[in-house]
Amino acid sequence: MRVPAYLGGGLAAAGSYVAYKVDQATSYTQSHLDSAKEFAGNVASEVGGFFNDMFSGSGGSSGGKDGGDTGMVAGSGAAAAIGLAQDNEDDEEVDILDNEEEEEEDAPDNTDDAMLNLTRQMIEIRSILLSIGGSNALRLPSIVVIGSQSSGKSSVLESIVGQEFLPKGSNMVTRRPIELTLVNDSTLAAETAEFPALKMYNMTDFQQVQKVLYELNMSIPETEAVSSDPIQLVIKSPKVPDLSLVDLPGYIQVEAADQPVTLKSKIRELCDRYLEEPNIILAISAADVDLANSSALRAAKKADPKGERTIGVITKLDLVDSETARKMLTNKKYPLKMGYVGVITRPPPSTSLFRRQSGAQAFVAQQNFEKAYFKEHKDSFIGTTVSTKALKKKLMKVLERSMANCLRPMHVVVSNELEEASYKYKVEFNDRDLTSEKYMAQTIDNLKLAIKEFSERFGRPELRALLRSELDQKVLDLIALRYWNKPPVTNKNKESENEPSLDELATAPPNDTFWHRKLDIATASLTKLGVGRLATSLISDAILTEIDVLLDNTDLRSHPMIKNAIKDAAVSVLTTRYNSTAEQVENCIKPYKYEIEVDDREWALSRQHATMLLKEELKQCTSAYNQLKKTLGGNKLKQITTYLENENNLVGQTIAKENLGFSPGLLSRGREALFLKERSRLLAMRLKFLQSGCKSKDNKYKCPEVFMDLVAEKLTQTAVLFLNVELLSDFYYTFPRELEKKLGKSLTPEQIEQFAKEDPKVKKHIELQERKELLDLALSKIEDVMALQKRIV
Repeated sequence: MRVPAYLGGGLAAAGSYVAYKVDQATSYTQSHLDSAKEFAGNVASEVGGFFNDMFSGSGGSSGGKDGGDTGMVAGSGAAAAIGLAQDNEDDEEVDILDNEEEEEEDAPDNTDDAMLNLTRQMIEIRSILLSIGGSNALRLPSIVVIGSQSSGKSSVLESIVGQEFLPKGSNMVTRRPIELTLVNDSTLAAETAEFPALKMYNMTDFQQVQKVLYELNMSIPETEAVSSDPIQLVIKSPKVPDLSLVDLPGYIQVEAADQPVTLKSKIRELCDRYLEEPNIILAISAADVDLANSSALRAAKKADPKGERTIGVITKLDLVDSETARKMLTNKKYPLKMGYVGVITRPPPSTSLFRRQSGAQAFVAQQNFEKAYFKEHKDSFIGTTVSTKALKKKLMKVLERSMANCLRPMHVVVSNELEEASYKYKVEFNDRDLTSEKYMAQTIDNLKLAIKEFSERFGRPELRALLRSELDQKVLDLIALRYWNKPPVTNKNKESENEPSLDELATAPPNDTFWHRKLDIATASLTKLGVGRLATSLISDAILTEIDVLLDNTDLRSHPMIKNAIKDAAVSVLTTRYNSTAEQVENCIKPYKYEIEVDDREWALSRQHATMLLKEELKQCTSAYNQLKKTLGGNKLKQITTYLENENNLVGQTIAKENLGFSPGLLSRGREALFLKERSRLLAMRLKFLQSGCKSKDNKYKCPEVFMDLVAEKLTQTAVLFLNVELLSDFYYTFPRELEKKLGKSLTPEQIEQFAKEDPKVKKHIELQERKELLDLALSKIEDVMALQKRIV
């Protein structure tokens, strides 16, 4: 029966594991004394041999520029691969499992601190070079992980990290390369993750990390399926090794119905770009699939024909018998100079009724199962490299040596790039230092200067002119409403005999209550118009308009984000003062709502101004009438107006019959012409009376145009006093400080950088400066690492 057999196998494995632990505890003291003796000698021989090999392999690669930077690094990558392969032949023919038996799982790592520091610094140098971009020559090696979708590639990476963090799904969920940097940090209590490009740091919830990775991958539409735009992920932990890995989309055999037909070739092209020298290839294959059909090994052989940069990883060893597994790990049919490593990255399926283990629990279960399995089949794996722990050590060693062999030629490449960048920086920008923050500060200073210039040309006189112009229009509207807007006298519509016409105003008696009431109503309408809010809104809108014009005449016109921030700052300052200013203006003009005193000088000035306004109004009416006449034609316009004046008598009916009627549009134009004609007649009559009958303030009721103009002048003069103090002066004082707050302190560094780089010239300046600084930093760190290598040797 299957169930008893499975249980029997499980009990045997468990018993074997328990016996192993008892035996291990018995021999613990003696084995550690022996290993301590061996350790001192091994460290000296290993370190010395490693660096002697490294320097002998790279010492001749520091020649002049004639050979080319790219070829130099590529050559160093090949040399590194040969060196790694030779190292593998020399010191990998040991039983890794036996070494693991001599160590406790929670024992401290005895790896040399100097070695770890070197690896960490070289990974840091690689990250700096990646951020520089722009040249394939500026690359240090990474470990590129490839494999088919069912090879267990994701499980291998998660077992190295000790956390489940890669996205899972039935469809293709890895659509972008994941550039994974592992940093060993003994000061941390637990693993943390970072997405530098997204500004997401110190993430401890790896389910959230998995979600972010899933969303970043799903951002690639199904029509494209894969993208070469990498996802940068940094994981720090006291348990992970210092490694630089790249996880690529898994190879597929056949495209699904909902996938593009070019998906297979797209994945292959993407992987091929990452498999180039000097990168190390980690080819993942499953033990239950013939290695002849391994997509990873096929791709690795194409990129690395001699097998010098490739490490083979065989997963799922527990799914085949131990002898078959051993043959795969020691195979000569598909030889790799750095050999194969066997791992079991998944525990067997749980038969528990409860939910499956996840996260750290799953990692512990996997480690225990893997260790127990290789212990049980100890004899079958003698002379091979197995276990996740062995894989970690091998990857660290390989990456360290590969990077170290590339450092000296990379020093030459970075020096040349730095020299070129420095020359460009001097020629194009005269070595002038510029950062996003400095550009923002300079912009704020220029803006403050522009505001100061604006304040000098927009002051009290301009306030008065604006407000007076607005009140002049209000006066004309009120005069037209109360005096001018009377329909023409026709047979259909006759004026009431009880209401005098405007023509009678000039000859009306001084005590005529009808005209007294008209002027009082018009004056009250003007003083109770809400001058406080009207004036404050008018000046606020004028200031905002001037700010727009000011911005459009500066470099800020191409910065919509900053333009909006400046406008928001101006609106904020004006809004703060709006209510108090409107209330102050309204309070100061309150006396004019009850009594208005007039002297002869004021009356004379208002008479001149009112005459000017009426002349301008007459000019506009005449111009509009002439335009209508030109558009319709003189004869046609005369026919229409004559018809409208006589539409109910025989003359009008005759005209309509001769023209077969008039369209509504023509009739509308005709009524407009009649209105303009009548308005022009009234304005001419009033202008004539203003010049002859309005010389004295005693005739104010016969001269409403003059008196209303005088009231508007008094309202303007009084309102401007408070508008200047309460609104305009406060704005000029507060606005620059609000700008400093909005632009200098409220914006994030990312927003400031975005603002600066919206200007192409500034963007080029900043990016060249950043490139120069990063190259200088990389060169400094490379020299530090090379000096540290010499001290270790």
